[in-house]
Amino acid sequence: MSYSPENIAELEVLMLFDLESTQEGIKIHKTAEATKIEAAKRLFDKGFITQVDGGYLTSLGTEAAEHTQQLFLLLNAG
Repeated sequence: MSYSPENIAELEVLMLFDLESTQEGIKIHKTAEATKIEAAKRLFDKGFITQVDGGYLTSLGTEAAEHTQQLFLLLNAG
């Protein structure tokens, strides 16, 4: 089992969210990389974010972003 390029792009979008504040969302602009735009659309379709171009994390998205960011820290520790 391995991550697909689409999974990696979704993880990268989840990393953009500031988990310290639920009042801060993100906006993926039309000029962003196509992979980020498509990843945001997939995350929206899956119910992780509130807008097709970012917005805020849903409760599911918050949980996923927490795990994503924790895994990043673990992999990059030391």
